[in-house]
Amino acid sequence: MNPTVKQSIVDRAIERDPAAAASEYLAEFRNDISGFVSREVVQACVTVGERERPWSAAHRYVGFVDPSGGSSDSMTLAIGHREKDMTIADVVREIAAPFDPESATEEFAKLLKSYGISRVTGDRYAGQWCAQAFQKRGITYEPCDTPKSGLYVDLLPKLNSKTIRLPDIPKLVNQIAALERRTSRGGKDSIDHPPAGHDDVANAVAGLAHCAVNRRTFSRQELRI
Repeated sequence: MNPTVKQSIVDRAIERDPAAAASEYLAEFRNDISGFVSREVVQACVTVGERERPWSAAHRYVGFVDPSGGSSDSMTLAIGHREKDMTIADVVREIAAPFDPESATEEFAKLLKSYGISRVTGDRYAGQWCAQAFQKRGITYEPCDTPKSGLYVDLLPKLNSKTIRLPDIPKLVNQIAALERRTSRGGKDSIDHPPAGHDDVANAVAGLAHCAVNRRTFSRQELRI
């Protein structure tokens, strides 16, 4: 739409990312990005007025960590359990940047132990740093085999069927509702936060939901330790 922009620039942009270039230079609506889930669906899974649930001897808890180096992204932790077909997110904690990673790990390790958790799953972040940091504090850290986008795919049917109970944390609702589904040039879908956005809290809850559903495998691994 701007006649001062050289056609060669437009051509190169279209070659790199056709959908983005069509939106930027050709005034066309993007068709490779869509919303992941509506705010109404997410809000329907929230237990209004309940931000956190205390430990109970009746439940076996699992946890998921979304770590960070402390300079820009938050470090988050979600703890929860299963009740029949329902996944309950009991605790969702966030340590916003900037922070000291060792201090954040110490805080999360104490919280995990208070819920009887000695083994936590988390994102594949910074090689062995997370595993070593948690191991020093008596917590075994296992990288998750499912990528973040896959965790969100697994979370969607739980949201739609209301088989997950979320705490009343506005940031959590906002991050899940803001997620975008993007289709690459090769036709593969991915789900992530919008540009300049964040999904640290949402990622922790999606990881927790995945671990809670697969809790039987998780428990057998614990028994071998």
